[in-house]
Amino acid sequence: MPPHIRELVLVVKRFWQPSWGDEWRSRFSVDVINGTPANELRLGRKRLVTQFLRVGYDEDGAWRTFGLRKDFLPAFKLQMEDDITASVTVPRTQLEGLDSQSVHPSLKFVQNTEFRLFQRPDDAIHRGYDKAAEADFAAGRNFFCNYEPLSRQQAREIVDDAIALQQYTPPMRRLIEEAAASKPADGSPEWIVATSHPRLVDGKPSKNPRYLQLRPDLVDELGRHLAETSARLARRLPMDRPVHTPVHAVLAGRRNNPAETGVRPLACYGPIHHMELPEAFMEFISSMTGKSPSTTGAGSEGALTKGPFNALPPVYDLNAAFVSFAVSGSPVFLTSAGHLGPRTRVDHDISLLVPEVWCRMGVGERDPAYLIAQGYLERVADFTHEGRTVPASRLGWRVTPKFVNDFLGRMFNHPHAVLSEGMLRPEKQDAGQYADSVDNIAATHRRVAQHYFDDGSIAQAVPPIRALLHIMRDGSHEGMGLGDPAFRAMFTRQSVLESDWYRSRLEMRRELEVRHWNRVATYLERLLGRPEYAPEAVRLGLHERRAYARVQLERSRSDQRLAELVGTLGAEPAIHR
Repeated sequence: MPPHIRELVLVVKRFWQPSWGDEWRSRFSVDVINGTPANELRLGRKRLVTQFLRVGYDEDGAWRTFGLRKDFLPAFKLQMEDDITASVTVPRTQLEGLDSQSVHPSLKFVQNTEFRLFQRPDDAIHRGYDKAAEADFAAGRNFFCNYEPLSRQQAREIVDDAIALQQYTPPMRRLIEEAAASKPADGSPEWIVATSHPRLVDGKPSKNPRYLQLRPDLVDELGRHLAETSARLARRLPMDRPVHTPVHAVLAGRRNNPAETGVRPLACYGPIHHMELPEAFMEFISSMTGKSPSTTGAGSEGALTKGPFNALPPVYDLNAAFVSFAVSGSPVFLTSAGHLGPRTRVDHDISLLVPEVWCRMGVGERDPAYLIAQGYLERVADFTHEGRTVPASRLGWRVTPKFVNDFLGRMFNHPHAVLSEGMLRPEKQDAGQYADSVDNIAATHRRVAQHYFDDGSIAQAVPPIRALLHIMRDGSHEGMGLGDPAFRAMFTRQSVLESDWYRSRLEMRRELEVRHWNRVATYLERLLGRPEYAPEAVRLGLHERRAYARVQLERSRSDQRLAELVGTLGAEPAIHR
């Protein structure tokens, strides 16, 4: 179908009303310019505005922009967590009122523990581009890092440039105009900060401007309320029932970079990869990142690599994370930021694009088995380069042109042009950098895995993670390699649920509950045994609380409770013994 016909069909689809019937043509027209029909389509007298989305940059730094379908409406996104999150994993059978997307046997729930998010608004340097950041800056009560303080005189100079001033959004424009019009005598602030003016370092704008953003879900009370109320109405839940919002998709992000002086390349990832659990946990364990504007180089970086995040050895976090993924069966996808291959810079454009694509995919369409069977994912295979074997299979499965055409086609007029062959298969950009990137990953896997042997915590790893750490360091474990069926079977849900080590975690969880309720019941017994507390005991209902604690104590000791815990994280025996 010719592209201009497809676009016209989508225009009619977007605006058609039942009252039109088959007579739609007369609703559309163009202006007449100099006695000749023009080219701009109108619905009646209303201009039909075309929306565009940037997806990366050309090699000369120009934006790659693509037209969105006329029936495209952006998803409403409510960010509820960022860096530091508390989570719990619950068997689905113990929950009611779930939505149709909650298909995994166990479900993870997350809760943000932060009040402010540490943001780096890279694109806010373009006036008017990042509307949220400009609104935050203009609202006041902010914390800034690496932004240039602008004086009243500098604000007046910005105002004098009328064209540039109009490029800001109204809140930022108002802030600058008020600063320019202020005087020292009126008690107004002497300095302001603008999104377009990062701190100057050696005469150049810093590439690492930061600010602390109030959590959007706390600021946008209406959006949060509408999201919860809409879910409640859709599920027919009464007001006294909770609205459960579990994690439905895991789309981890990674930063990539081409080779630079003193920095090895990490440029072998396409826009989206599916990682099976062994490969996914090699990614999580190594916490590898490409070169970032906020760091001096690439390498291993993240919570599992930094002591201040946790006083305990990171192996305990690894164990819990593995159990959560294994019992839930939630698939892992990786999305790219920074670069796709060594020559295509995308910054965070893919990270922002993927949620729009994912929310337009059905539950079945997100299933890796379906995507593989339909040709939407292709396996990345090991290959030989300059006489050596490059372990590219550690990259898992990557999306194909068919994925781009079918799923990005729900957003773009010409999806095949959005992600080129070189972006989907980075080895076509530079085979040498591609091979060196994979070797860089394998070297980082070996180096990070060695830490778990050096500190002795390898002994505390659950068996699948212990075997994986051996393979990351040595290439094999007890005669098994990464692709060995016996090794990969250790990562299945059934294998985990049937294992002795998982049962030990459940028994420890039950033992902790027994300790808790025994402590509560003993405390209440001792309190109720003191006559002077009798009036207060009646007021606080301590007799009823003691009875409840005794019931829960007996319940915690039962085999039924142990069965109810199947599908949870259990508890780490090495910590609580």
